Amino acid sequence: MPQRNLDLPTVEGFGREWRAFDQSNLAESEYDELFERYFSIFPFDALPPHAEGFDLGCGSGRWASGVARRVGLLHCIDPAEDALAVARARLCDMQNVRFHLAAADEIPLPPASQDFGYSLGVLHHIPDTRKALADCAAALKPGAPFLLYLYYALENRPLWFRALWMATNAVRSGVCRLPFAARKAVTEAIAAMVYWPLARSAALLERVGADVSTLPLNDYRRSSFYTMRTDSLDRFGTRLEQRFTRSEIEEMMSSAGFENIRFRESSPYWVACGEKKS
Repeated sequence: MPQRNLDLPTVEGFGREWRAFDQSNLAESEYDELFERYFSIFPFDALPPHAEGFDLGCGSGRWASGVARRVGLLHCIDPAEDALAVARARLCDMQNVRFHLAAADEIPLPPASQDFGYSLGVLHHIPDTRKALADCAAALKPGAPFLLYLYYALENRPLWFRALWMATNAVRSGVCRLPFAARKAVTEAIAAMVYWPLARSAALLERVGADVSTLPLNDYRRSSFYTMRTDSLDRFGTRLEQRFTRSEIEEMMSSAGFENIRFRESSPYWVACGEKKS
């Protein structure tokens, strides 16, 4: 039997994460700002009328709730039953959404059938990211856009920043192996004692005119504590994590069959969009 392109502990962990943080407490204004960060380079206006597409690794349905209002039909795909249950509840009033319990290596859509696709913060948690990208491309029509977000390799950060990340990654390697209740408790503490003070300090410094772009966790300076708790669990509680440089992402997308690849030039790094080659 061929080896599956998924990591079962990671899948289970995300299912439990979205049960704990179903995003129902996220304020609409914060949601809109987050949605814009990820979808700012996605060509919604160029999609055909009643476009059909997919969200691979839909999780809680957070992004699907914004996308479904703009398209004809959206397929929400996730390998975690718990996550899909949360997405079903969140999107229960949207009649143009279909749900599929499946992983990247078994996308349940006909080849070359989709007008668009996206996968945000998912494929770096899959053993073979390159293969998963090729599987996404196979489901798309020629010319269809695909939006991708992968963790960056900190190649645009100074040495001290990368050293700090290595230290936090050592913490992650221990925390992610704890039972879920303990994992959640530890990451809640990290959110309170690290994310919150650093983010709020960056916000205060920004108000007095300081450049905060290089400060750790400055991206959270306008975020709610709910988002910090969610992302702390996501960051420190996930078993499998990979990181890629911008050039590596571009090469993987090109090899998977995408062209006209473009990147969002500000955080989060790296958000990329390309079209499937004819």
